[in-house]
Amino acid sequence: MNPRYDILFEPVAIGPVTAPNRFYQVPHASGMTEANPRIRAAFRETKAEGGWGVVSTGAVSIHPSSDDSPLPFARLWDDNDIRSHALTTEAVHRHGALAAIELWHGGAAVMNRTTRVPPLSPSGVPWAATHVGFMGHQRPRTMSEADLRQVIDWQVAAARRARSAGFDIVYVYAGMGYLGYEFLLPEYNRRTDAYGGSMENRARFVRQLLEATRDAVGADCGVALRVSLEELRGRPSETHESEAHELVDLLADVPDLWDVKMDSSPTDCGASRFRPEGAHEPVIDFVRRVTDRPVVGVGRFTSPDTMASQVKRGVLDLIGAARASIADPFLPAKIREGREDDIRECIGCNICISSWHDGVPVRCTQNATAGEEWRRNWHPERFEPAGSDGPVLVVGGGPAGLEAALVLARRGYAVSLADRREELGGRLLFETALPGLAGWARVQHYRLNALQQMANVELYPGSELGADDVLAMQHPHVAVATGSRWTRSLWSPLEIPAGHLERPGVYTPDDLAAGAEPEGPVLVFDFDNYYLGGVLAEHLADRGLDVHYATPAGHASAWTIMTNEQPFVHQALQKHGVGLSTLVRLAAFDGRQATLENIFDGQVHTHLCRSVLLVGHREPEDALVRALQQRQDEWSDAGITSVQAVGDARAPGAIVHAVYSGQEYARLLESRDATRWLRDQPVTPESVDEAYPDASSPVRSVT
Repeated sequence: MNPRYDILFEPVAIGPVTAPNRFYQVPHASGMTEANPRIRAAFRETKAEGGWGVVSTGAVSIHPSSDDSPLPFARLWDDNDIRSHALTTEAVHRHGALAAIELWHGGAAVMNRTTRVPPLSPSGVPWAATHVGFMGHQRPRTMSEADLRQVIDWQVAAARRARSAGFDIVYVYAGMGYLGYEFLLPEYNRRTDAYGGSMENRARFVRQLLEATRDAVGADCGVALRVSLEELRGRPSETHESEAHELVDLLADVPDLWDVKMDSSPTDCGASRFRPEGAHEPVIDFVRRVTDRPVVGVGRFTSPDTMASQVKRGVLDLIGAARASIADPFLPAKIREGREDDIRECIGCNICISSWHDGVPVRCTQNATAGEEWRRNWHPERFEPAGSDGPVLVVGGGPAGLEAALVLARRGYAVSLADRREELGGRLLFETALPGLAGWARVQHYRLNALQQMANVELYPGSELGADDVLAMQHPHVAVATGSRWTRSLWSPLEIPAGHLERPGVYTPDDLAAGAEPEGPVLVFDFDNYYLGGVLAEHLADRGLDVHYATPAGHASAWTIMTNEQPFVHQALQKHGVGLSTLVRLAAFDGRQATLENIFDGQVHTHLCRSVLLVGHREPEDALVRALQQRQDEWSDAGITSVQAVGDARAPGAIVHAVYSGQEYARLLESRDATRWLRDQPVTPESVDEAYPDASSPVRSVT
């Protein structure tokens, strides 16, 4: 290990327990509820195995009045939930790490759609969400003092269950708009009793939660406070530099650990397009000076030098990570072993966050094994040996091809990777040169760097292969990862691609990648709805063109609300002077003006432009696959046993889909686990009566 990083492996006391090092996987959503306890345990265990000294759960509800469904969340509502969580603590402890649990009450920020319990709030103030997935029409009720005491009782009961499940650190959560946080902000907290008004009063409920938790489990477990400080840091205080300073001073010695963060998901988990590494520091840098308790924070840390600097400069005691720990669960081990060049760095695309919004187990662009550790037996650092001695040909060096080649090579296959371009990287070569996307080049760099060091890999850039060439190379297995192409399809009122706009002045992203230079003004018509349309609008504006962005969706780059980018996409377009039209379809373009039609009422207006850039529909570049399939009768003489399309050549998608496809192909080739796809089951008692012996018999329907 580089001695510069010795400081990262020092133990840190957290109340009655000690973290073996400074690597702390902070609480983060995984999309793995009690319905998936084994998937959840294996996901967290991999991080403990990879050297994270503390491994935390995501939000764990303490009571049915904190119900976030249909978004995934965990529960610790009664003793029946203990065993489900014990699977995780046992898995984490197997590797010498501490297990932490983020106990959570959502307050007014949850809709309780399943439990149908009216949400709780300090003063009955609802969260007026703009994300459809968070909207609801059940307004919260104002909490009485009896309600306050009851929530504290629920926290205590959940803390005791957490101790029984084997957790070493128990959280009180006062961040991200949830109940504890709502007491801290006067906009939510309009109370006139002992819990409202001054900061001391507004912090009283959080203090009582902490003290009650300590009384319940503090002899055995560290008690952590997770708190959002962004909003409070910007508010003046009569006695301190800010209300954030005042809050930390008031509670300085109450928790055993301070876990400090931002107030909203877009700023707390900012995408790399808009937030650099260490972006939290200007908000949380003071905490370590106010309290003598250890402090953990995040900042999408991927550089060990940045991590060591945070500790040496007194910003943090523990290096927190969520996204970085997903991208490479073995990040600490690689630093300890002097292999920091092997770290699979997070690219900050926030696909992991979109997984939670989708209500599914977490996905990662960089780490295709995330969420598949138990279900498919995929380990990020271990691979089943090759099923034969035959070499594999991978045609195409984009994300799917690079991933397939790397995993195949790590399994022990001899791999030949060919690409028609002189540089490997596929779509990444163009996209990572666009505004804000340079960090995504880590997808290319990590894989290419590893491949270049492997003796069983031959790289052939600048080699365009046809069917004759592939047959002549006589590789038993052929993976075709030739990508996809953007079309000139238009958007139909049926909400599908229909028709084509074929005329001079009409471009696709592929044209721009090939060097085409549209004449301004340019209309960007985007129904792909992810990042590229908005990024290309910025790109063209940066070149001095007059750009207008139009989409049938309600926002620019509409799907980026799933990745925390949407607010910043709109800010970026405005900053670049890009005009915006939403809820419209492109009906016509004659070379001088475009006709835009409102998708609801059909109202038409024209927009003067000389060029149109269509960012909508892609189709596979599968000509090579089809040519080889048509010549299947020649495979035997060529020694070929399988030909398979991979990545976008199979089904176009985001980069995360391409990487997953490459991983899947390489893992399953000649694998004894090829058919493995385990279905998890909740940990439940045999019957309702066993779970709730005091409950009345359930009502049975009569037929």
